[in-house]
Amino acid sequence: MRYRERRERPLGWALYRTSTKRRWMVPFLAIEWMWEWIAHLLSNWAFLEALEYLSSLGVLVAVVFYFTESGDRLKQKHSQAWQVMNTAQGKGGSGGRIEALQELNHDRVPLVGVDVSGAFLRGVKLEKAELLRSNFSAADARNGDFAEADLSFSELRSSNFRDSRFVKTLLREADCTETDFSGADLSGADLSGADFTDADLHSADLRDAQWKSIKNMKRANIFGVKNAPDGFLAWALQQGAVQTPTQP
Repeated sequence: MRYRERRERPLGWALYRTSTKRRWMVPFLAIEWMWEWIAHLLSNWAFLEALEYLSSLGVLVAVVFYFTESGDRLKQKHSQAWQVMNTAQGKGGSGGRIEALQELNHDRVPLVGVDVSGAFLRGVKLEKAELLRSNFSAADARNGDFAEADLSFSELRSSNFRDSRFVKTLLREADCTETDFSGADLSGADLSGADFTDADLHSADLRDAQWKSIKNMKRANIFGVKNAPDGFLAWALQQGAVQTPTQP
């Protein structure tokens, strides 16, 4: 709060006027003397001091209300994000879903069972998202980031995840049939029980991926796979995978 200093009583006019000997300065000096009296009177007016206290109190009350209502504002923000998701469900394009998904995930809201089938989600950032049993079928999520996310039991059929990040992502029991993972980073991903029938894994990075319990690799393209774990290529080909060069 600003401190108001009480001003001393100004000199009488007769004495105040003696501060200059120039006659042309007298009118200006009179104006200055008048304002000094006004300042003196106001500095001793308790009403103004009370107003300053009330102003400071108002600021304090506003701050308190801001923090006490923060929970309601957060709920409202999440509700609006879910409304965007529900309104756009089953439709093509983004429909604001990229921002809504990222906002919810940023606030650590579980996205279990979310349905974004057929959506345009290119470049979506969903690191560490809880996407258990979600539906990304036929979605375009190229260049997305799903590092350390949980996509277990999710529907990823016919979706496009080219050049996306799945580092240490859980893809257990996920349906990846006809899914495009070309150029994707699957380092350390858990692929146990996942179905890669007709999937495109060419040039994907499989460093340290947990692959031994993969459910199906029939006709999956593993051409140019990077950092394939020991034994993976031979096993995959034995399970019906293919190595078909693709056009750039």
